[in-house]
Amino acid sequence: MIADAYERFTGWLFEALLQPLMYELGLMDWADEAFHWMDFFVFGVIQVMVVAAVCLPLERWRPVEHWDSRRRVWTDVTYTLLTRLGILPMLGFILFFAASARIEGWIADSGFVPPTLETFLPWLREWPLVALACYIVILDFAEYWRHRFQHQFGWWWALHSIHHAQTQMTFWTDDRNHVLDDVIAAAWFGVIAVLIGVPPGQFPIILLVLRLAESLSHANVRLDFGRVGERLLVSPRFHRLHHGVLSVGQAGKNYGVLLPVWDWIFGTADFNRAAYPRTGDPGAPRAYVSGGWFAQQAEGLRQVWRALRAKGQG
Repeated sequence: MIADAYERFTGWLFEALLQPLMYELGLMDWADEAFHWMDFFVFGVIQVMVVAAVCLPLERWRPVEHWDSRRRVWTDVTYTLLTRLGILPMLGFILFFAASARIEGWIADSGFVPPTLETFLPWLREWPLVALACYIVILDFAEYWRHRFQHQFGWWWALHSIHHAQTQMTFWTDDRNHVLDDVIAAAWFGVIAVLIGVPPGQFPIILLVLRLAESLSHANVRLDFGRVGERLLVSPRFHRLHHGVLSVGQAGKNYGVLLPVWDWIFGTADFNRAAYPRTGDPGAPRAYVSGGWFAQQAEGLRQVWRALRAKGQG
């Protein structure tokens, strides 16, 4: 029901607002792409509203830090709006549309049907909520490893350091990433979701759950889930340890997005450092710390190039 109502709303919005404008501008050849962008945009608005409704009151309730100036926080707001309101996804969709269409055509012509989670566990078809939980757990596991790789490879850390360089961390910091890093993350998440057979109707729900968990974990709030709960779900306290100045690069701990269990299993859990440490990356370029969106993106490209050159010369 919810999915049907959402589709009707986005369809009405497209027909009432975007389609007439495109017709006037002679851009109807791009109607399909524009409809997909509208879908991204509406879902992004919903994400931002849900996250803000949860996290803003918490940050006002028990903030870890108070700042005289919030200019650096506003940079993170810019990241969130660009990322979640569909502007960057729209550009990516246009750039990769032709390539994805060719790949889908090749798969259809070959007759190959990729195996999915329900191929191996057919009974999941009768238990959609259990299947949804399984998809979330698998994708959370994949996100744990992507996060670890971001810290392990020099060129990737050069990008990811933008995220860690924030010294005024709030729930907006969740989207503070280089565009290249976002592209890699989207490809990683999307490919795995397709391979395990996530139904299109459940994909937005999974994305919303993980995004809400990520945003909450970055919130500027003194909040933990207790001795037991802290080991079941990632809390703001648990993830703030990951953003502490002692947890940069390969020294990182607490990589989990939703479930700390992966950190337990692979030896990266840390419950012992200062509960609410100062955040930031002491070795980050100045632009990563105090620059605006454009300055950080440009500096990110320079840092990746330097990291790759240093690896090649080594």
